[in-house]
Amino acid sequence: MSYIQAVDVVKEFGEGEARVTAVRGIDLSIAQGEFISVMGESGAGKSTFLSMLGGLLAPTRGKITIGDIDIYALKKDKLADFRREFMGFIFQSFQLVPYLNVVENVQLPLAVTHHSEKEKRALAVKALERVGLQDKAARLPNQLSGGEQERVAIARAVVNEPPILFADEPTGNLDSRNSTEVMNLLKKLNSEGQTIVMVTHSRTNAEYADRIVTVADGLIGEAIPMTETQNRLLRRATAG
Repeated sequence: MSYIQAVDVVKEFGEGEARVTAVRGIDLSIAQGEFISVMGESGAGKSTFLSMLGGLLAPTRGKITIGDIDIYALKKDKLADFRREFMGFIFQSFQLVPYLNVVENVQLPLAVTHHSEKEKRALAVKALERVGLQDKAARLPNQLSGGEQERVAIARAVVNEPPILFADEPTGNLDSRNSTEVMNLLKKLNSEGQTIVMVTHSRTNAEYADRIVTVADGLIGEAIPMTETQNRLLRRATAG
């Protein structure tokens, strides 16, 4: 059963002769608890499509539903509330606030919630424990490695325990060792029930997913299910 569904989604930028169609009519269904990788060349439309799935960029035409909710039928403030409650976002640039320490950065999505300060800190510490960084809570971002900064960004994305994570090139600024750590972490979060939609140009990273969807010239190409052998190897790699 579909949890996230895109129906004939189109995104155009500009007007008249300057109009550019970034996404040309994508249909995609994602099940709850699924891990999807979206692959494609630069300019293929994959990040634009991810932004539309995440409620950050309204489509020109088409419909996107999460559960039974047409997200772009929501009023702007209600859509913002929906994003905050149901979605977490991980980006290629870590987007950490340099003058806030790690636990304060992780707490940021909770700023407008009704939690007390004590509750916010407890939730942030819990999120840091999930990514293995509870001992770095008092450090500033510039005191961390690139891989650690990305793990802080992941902790921030999951601090309010959203059911969906959207990740746009989450290892784009990392070396291979740190990339592997981050991808193992995403796979672990998925094994705990998190629905993940990840844009990547890396085939190695894409193979952590249950299914690979390719985008070319704003259209969905092939959808490749991962084999049981590949999934078994990944489960072994991420065990413990």
